[in-house]
Amino acid sequence: MSCLETLQAYGLRSVGIGERLLPKTDITFCEQVVLIGSGMICNVYFATIAIVTGFAFATVLALGKASRTSMLSIPSRGFIYLFRGTPLFIQFFFVYEMFVLLPKTGFEVDLGLFTLSAETRWLTRAWLGAVFVLFLNTSAYTAEIFYGALRTVPKGDTEAADAIGMSPAQKFRRIVWPTMLRLAWPSYTNEAIFLFHASALVFFSSFPAWRQEGDALYYGSYFAENTFNPFIAYPIVGAYFVMGTLGIILLFGVVGKRLNRHVAPEQRTSFRFRPQFIR
Repeated sequence: MSCLETLQAYGLRSVGIGERLLPKTDITFCEQVVLIGSGMICNVYFATIAIVTGFAFATVLALGKASRTSMLSIPSRGFIYLFRGTPLFIQFFFVYEMFVLLPKTGFEVDLGLFTLSAETRWLTRAWLGAVFVLFLNTSAYTAEIFYGALRTVPKGDTEAADAIGMSPAQKFRRIVWPTMLRLAWPSYTNEAIFLFHASALVFFSSFPAWRQEGDALYYGSYFAENTFNPFIAYPIVGAYFVMGTLGIILLFGVVGKRLNRHVAPEQRTSFRFRPQFIR
């Protein structure tokens, strides 16, 4: 099988398109590159969904933590402390076990004429359950980043907004929120990179791969076990993550320049890549 035929057969295998059976004998370098690259689709999916949804929820959490109302502040602080204070790996196992119990306990709604049963088994699939864990984790860390940026918004800007008669909603939308994003963006870029790397932990968590359709590390581990040579498959996985990291840096760099377009060059916040090996 040529590389082009391998690409056609396995290029989209991680999303259920293409050959169902994995190669078992005479595994070529091209097959490893193509299948591990196919698995990266899942890693990109995990990271993208968690970042997009976590960004919105983190903004709410940051505002709640900064609120003077205890009914908003205490739950927000508790959520942030809980998910920042526990390892991500433990969160994967805990949420999976919780989802496993849901079908056993059952969800039924009695509507009189008939009973509606809610199917919950799909929560134990990696495509949803693992994303939910990553969403909760990144929301907590991002909220803390946004909260720190909220506290450093210049008071002169908010006082000027009050002086010209802006409503609280207008002040937040035009002054506070853009300034918060500009100040938090370098740190948030690091959080996005970490979350992309953390998507590799899905393979080690309890969330199973469905029909042998897994992420990049799933295929990397498969090839390492079947070829008895981990020094080809795992470097390929690492190379894909390096390219993905460069893509995040470039994309977030463009957004960062947009956020800082009105700021003098010497006052702009710059991004510094600081890998987080331990959380």
